Amino acid sequence: MSSLPPAPPPEPSVLPAPAPAAPLPPPESRATGLARATLFALTLLAAAALLSSVMLWQRLSAIQEQLARQSADSGANAIEARALARQAQDVARDTAARQTVLETRLSEVALQRTQLEDLIQSLSRTRDENLVVDVESALRLAQQQTQLTGSAEPLLAALRTADQRLERAAQPRLARLRAAIAHDTERIRSAAVTDVPGLLARLDDIVRQVDELPVANAVPARALTESPRRGTAPADAAWWQRWRDAVLEEARGLVRVSRIDQPEAMLVAPEQAFFLRENLKLKLLNVRLSLLARQNDAARADVATATATLNKYFDPSSRRTQSVATQLQQVQAQVRSAELPRVDETMAALATAAAGK
Repeated sequence: MSSLPPAPPPEPSVLPAPAPAAPLPPPESRATGLARATLFALTLLAAAALLSSVMLWQRLSAIQEQLARQSADSGANAIEARALARQAQDVARDTAARQTVLETRLSEVALQRTQLEDLIQSLSRTRDENLVVDVESALRLAQQQTQLTGSAEPLLAALRTADQRLERAAQPRLARLRAAIAHDTERIRSAAVTDVPGLLARLDDIVRQVDELPVANAVPARALTESPRRGTAPADAAWWQRWRDAVLEEARGLVRVSRIDQPEAMLVAPEQAFFLRENLKLKLLNVRLSLLARQNDAARADVATATATLNKYFDPSSRRTQSVATQLQQVQAQVRSAELPRVDETMAALATAAAGK
């Protein structure tokens, strides 16, 4: 392998000569160009801002128009909704009125049906059966009135009316019923029944008198209204004598000696007298309620409690206290524990007559 011949040495490169530099513009022309460029940029910026403002204003105008249209649509929808709601209310009222009319007609039809059924039943009964049913209904109603009022007069009146109707009927098979009515009438007349209306009126009178009752530790009215005073100086006496007599008289009024058998009555303060009277009124009202509830034992116990309170805390020497105590004793005597009369024998005879025996 033969070796290559050595390369020739490189020739020195010849650089081109630099071009001569352009002459620099003067400083005044450079400042003018810079000012023009700045002015042009500001003009472009102002134009862009104006254009964006115009576009934004147009967009705001479009949004306002859209909002106005939406507001108008909402107002129209609200008006339409109110109109529909008003129509719905009118329809609901009409429906309610029609329902009321229908219910009224339905109740009338039901009443007519009931009356028709009663008429059919009454036509299916015989004359005697109708008489027995009417007498039984009247007696049961009178029994309820007697229990409510505490008076035997409604029951006696019903028995008399029943006897008169049976007498006009003149049916031999109802003779046993007339005998039972006569027996119950005599038994009711001889029974002792509490006169509840009279007792209630008397209790109301006692309650009205409670506010005027003097308590046991009250100063007697006669001590405050004595006409001539003891040891009063004559009108022509000296001033110091009249002054002395007035002072002595006032000093005598500061001390009062009286006898009170109940020590609790002495401890009652003047402002507690109101509550004492109200408590007595409540006891009397309890008596009234017990009489209305036909609880004669409780009424007698309440009357005894009211009498004990009257004798314990009020002045026994007062005429008003004595009058109220007398009335309470009369109420206690009139409250009886006898049961209200019943017409069991008549009801049994009616059941036998209704059975056709």
